[in-house]
Amino acid sequence: MSMKTVLVLGAGSWGTALALVLARNQHQVYLWDIDTDLVKDLQNNRSNERYIPSVKFPENLFPVESIDQVPADTSLFVNAVPCHGLRTSLDSLNSFSDIKICLACKGFESGTQKLNHEVVKEVLDCPTAILSGPSFAKEVAAGYPTAVTITATDDNVAQDFANLFHNELFRIYTHDDYIGVQVGGAVKNVMAIAAGIADGLGFGANTRSALITRGLAEIMRLGMALGAKQETFMGLAGLGDLVLTCTDNQSRNRSLGLLLAEGLSLEEAQKKIGQAIEGIKTAIEVEQLARKHQIEMPISEQVMRVLNGEVEPKDAVQALLTRDPRAEIN
Repeated sequence: MSMKTVLVLGAGSWGTALALVLARNQHQVYLWDIDTDLVKDLQNNRSNERYIPSVKFPENLFPVESIDQVPADTSLFVNAVPCHGLRTSLDSLNSFSDIKICLACKGFESGTQKLNHEVVKEVLDCPTAILSGPSFAKEVAAGYPTAVTITATDDNVAQDFANLFHNELFRIYTHDDYIGVQVGGAVKNVMAIAAGIADGLGFGANTRSALITRGLAEIMRLGMALGAKQETFMGLAGLGDLVLTCTDNQSRNRSLGLLLAEGLSLEEAQKKIGQAIEGIKTAIEVEQLARKHQIEMPISEQVMRVLNGEVEPKDAVQALLTRDPRAEIN
């Protein structure tokens, strides 16, 4: 693929990792963040020492303090801003024309429960792709082999972004279920909080396995109610992402659960982690969606109760383990 100009919005760990992938693919990459102090550090250090230390930027990766510094004819955008900032970040792209955007954030819009592609349609109404799957930013930045999924409302757009990102270490699989890919990527963060709580309390591998399996069932129930395909959740953006996030301490959501199990308050745990934890806001929206569609999601419900301070972490896990017997398919 010929060299393209791309703007990546969001210079956190994931946005930086994706910018590195694109730059290593010989594209001209601009990396922007609303935190100008962070951007200045990126410019001075030629690395993101705050989130991905010691990984030097290629010469074709340009941190910018203002989107006005990006060439006006840029048409390819990757948005790695946390979901709560998605709408605002999209507003900043109004000066560009012929936009194609790839979303790399996972969650629902706060208060509306809208999927991210729906937010893009309202703000920009442009071709939209979604990148999701089992991937920790530091491993991607370090060049470890990774496989993810790209889906889109248009197959050609999915393929365009797949070509943009794909290389021998960052393998892209395209998918046609843009609803299922987003639901899987969002709700697994809630399940990872539950897995972290259980592990932090010392409940063991059996409990973790049960939470992952039953968590997948919850994700599937919600996804299918929203129009997703069941088989999507057996792939990278479903089971793959869920297992990764529930079992490795690089996951901020799992780490949150571990800290809550230690007795830290939600505020203390967030401060200690120091980055956006999408599962907190996602849990609120999942609870609303479950009520709206009359779906039973007991793990999500207990996570929400812990986050609200209604129950202690140990009591939440115990409530799940002592539920009445039922058929597994329910």
